Amino acid sequence: MRILAVNWLDAENPQAGGAEIHFFEIFRRLVERGHEVTLVASGWQGAAPTAAIDGIRVHRFGGRHTFALKGRRAVRGLLRAAEYDVVVEDINKLPLYLPSVTRLPFYVIVPHLFGSTAFREASLPVATIVWLAEKPIPRVYRRAAFHAISDSTKEDLVARGVDRAAVRVIYPGVDAEWYAPDAGVMRTPTPTFLYVGRLKRYKGVETALRAVALARERRPDLRLEIAGGGDDRERLESIRGRLGLAGAVEFLGFVSEARKRELLRQAWGVVFPSVKEGWGISNVEAAACGTPAIASNSPGLRESVRDGETGILVPHDDPEALAAALLRLSDDVGEVETFGRAARRFATELSWDGAAEQTEAHLLETVHHARGGRKE
Repeated sequence: MRILAVNWLDAENPQAGGAEIHFFEIFRRLVERGHEVTLVASGWQGAAPTAAIDGIRVHRFGGRHTFALKGRRAVRGLLRAAEYDVVVEDINKLPLYLPSVTRLPFYVIVPHLFGSTAFREASLPVATIVWLAEKPIPRVYRRAAFHAISDSTKEDLVARGVDRAAVRVIYPGVDAEWYAPDAGVMRTPTPTFLYVGRLKRYKGVETALRAVALARERRPDLRLEIAGGGDDRERLESIRGRLGLAGAVEFLGFVSEARKRELLRQAWGVVFPSVKEGWGISNVEAAACGTPAIASNSPGLRESVRDGETGILVPHDDPEALAAALLRLSDDVGEVETFGRAARRFATELSWDGAAEQTEAHLLETVHHARGGRKE
């Protein structure tokens, strides 16, 4: 297949996150399986206009705030310049409504939609734009095949009006050879928990800070490490100061993959208190390292954590419940290890190779169905 794909960011973008990991892990494998993949993405200051990443040809247009307009024009230009079998749009920011620019078979990847959660993160005008932009998805993408990364995302799409039969759930994978336990890396001597991800309001890191403050009233040795950057860091650091957690919570900033793996292996558990996710890749990376997760019982996260087996789910935005879960693991390292072993087994059931194979099959079905429909 000749695939023209669109994602707001590419893997080299400094703002790249879980959606980009997901896209590149799957589509680089499709390249290895003989397919041609061209990606349209936004650029950033100093970025080259084109790049080759894992065999994927990347064309960059505009920036984070102009891609909605420039990306559509770029797609039109590439469609005029070359022949493709299918167009893939990864909707992880604003939808570009690309079915309106082509009659080619269309395939949509949806990690998750924001819905009303946009109002937790952005200003009222920006959140309103995001909320309104998602409303036409069922109508504009009515002829598309949908690839949802969790059952939660599928049910969200169906509730919005997307045909249930058009949505297929393909779970993300994890590199269980790289993310794996290491007998030479021990957990920290005192209970230390880890947050890995972007620092955005909707991720709920403030709830984690408040939970740590409550838990330390009984376990003053309990600590939290925060790996990742984002525009909420300054506010979170201010909250840390007000809660008297300067010596208990450490902001690590961006960390390398090797350092992240080490942190995951050393932690007593990862903490993911987000209001909504498509899946929760960091929970599964931790699981592969034999480390349990404490997460909000939120869409997506409740699928990447098996409550009472690979970790603990708590009500969202409930510092008291999160503190109780932190104390539960802090008081019983045996339970940490029991959860960790089950988490490792769960993670090994998931693979990027499997996700790529399922995606390839779904894409081929989409192309063949569309071609058959035209012949009729």
